[in-house]
Amino acid sequence: MSLRKLVIIPAYNEGEAIKATVDAIRSKAPSFDIIVVNDHSSDNTGDILAANSIPAINLPVNLGIGGAVQAGYIYGVRNDYDLAVQVDGDGQHDPEYLEILEKALIEKKADICIGSRFIDKEGFQSTSLRRGGIRYFTWLIRLLGGKEITDPTSGMRMINRRTMELWAKDYPRDFPEPESCLMALKSKLKVVEVPVIMKARQGGRSSIHLLKGAYYMIKVTFALILEGVRSHDDA
Repeated sequence: MSLRKLVIIPAYNEGEAIKATVDAIRSKAPSFDIIVVNDHSSDNTGDILAANSIPAINLPVNLGIGGAVQAGYIYGVRNDYDLAVQVDGDGQHDPEYLEILEKALIEKKADICIGSRFIDKEGFQSTSLRRGGIRYFTWLIRLLGGKEITDPTSGMRMINRRTMELWAKDYPRDFPEPESCLMALKSKLKVVEVPVIMKARQGGRSSIHLLKGAYYMIKVTFALILEGVRSHDDA
């Protein structure tokens, strides 16, 4: 029996790239269903989704990336999907890798499969400042969780039903990727990575600028430390 597979696309002001992102998924990964979580965008994202009959959850308030992704996981659980994969709405993630992530998730009996830019080090590698921050989070997660994750900020991640059910109930709201990696490790979930090539943002602007980047580093550091000492007996 074939698996029911869902692509979750969190979108905030992604009007420039959202249609091309959806079209690419439909072309390169047609076995996946799509749900766009429109995080109360103030641009024309909602109009583009409606005009092109793209399945969407239109949030009444802005929840941020974590809340938007969690809404997608809740949708996946309620609609009986077997696996879900997050793909950013800005065109950075190439959907040709979705079947590769699926194969690794199943063959390695993993709970989570992350697409990493830093295994083969090909394609867009982000700025040197951000790469330094990513290496820092890799070190901190290894220290607290006992496993190296080379790209803990990657938004391209596929999860099985077990993880979907856990994250539908409890998922970080702000800058969730590094914290959710540690959550998974502390919950004894199996996390694997596969090499992918990502592109630069195809439209819109990143929500993390210089000042917010400093807040991001501090906030995520404290969140990881708290997650590292939190009990996970209920996982």
